[in-house]
Parts: sequence; structure tokens; C-alpha cells
Amino acid sequence: QVHLVESGGGLVQAGGSLRLSCAASGSIVSINDMEWYRQAPGKQRELVATITSGGLRNYADSVKGRFTISRDNAKNTVSLQMNNLKPEDTAVYSCSRAPRSAWDKRDWGQGTQVTVSS
Repeated sequence: QVHLVESGGGLVQAGGSLRLSCAASGSIVSINDMEWYRQAPGKQRELVATITSGGLRNYADSVKGRFTISRDNAKNTVSLQMNNLKPEDTAVYSCSRAPRSAWDKRDWGQGTQVTVSS
């Protein structure tokens, strides 16, 4: 059973930085596509960043140049470095393991709140 636990959320002023971390157990981050999603109140969940098992990175246009996703294979963690935060980045951020096949299921962490004040 895969267990994902996020940490690092909090309250920060606009222009500030936060680093989110996702610790995985029951699965190895290096062989899975790992993703960060966010959901703001009243809005649909949005894919923020992806790091594939091959190390490719993709970002939502809204965070390109400000957010960086990375992976620590030794610690089995995935991180999201968020710089130059904006009030519109305020959301619950969740770590996710993407399904590896049609018969696989997606796994989610419990989420961590990020609040950016103006």
C-alpha cells in the first residue's frame, strides 16, 4: 500500500518562498511519475508539476519559472520548491503517484495548505 505524506506548507507573504516535501512509502518515487496538484477554494484541482520516472519535468504555465519539482531517490521523496509566490498560489497542495497502467490506481497524499498573503 502506497502512503504519501506532504509537509512544508504554511503562510508566506507574496514574493516569498516555500518548499513542499512528499515522503513516500510502499512505492519507490524513482520508478513512478510523481506529481503535485493544487486546489483552491471553489476551483477545480490543477496539475502543477510532474517529474517522470525518466526525470523529465513539466509545469503548469502559471508556475513556470517560479516552481521546481525534484526527487531524492535516496530519501524516497519528491519536493516542490516554490519561489516568488503570489496570492493566487494559495491552495491545498497534494502529492500524487500517477497510475502506471490502466489497472493501476492513483495515490494521493492528504495535502498541505499554502497561503500567500498580499
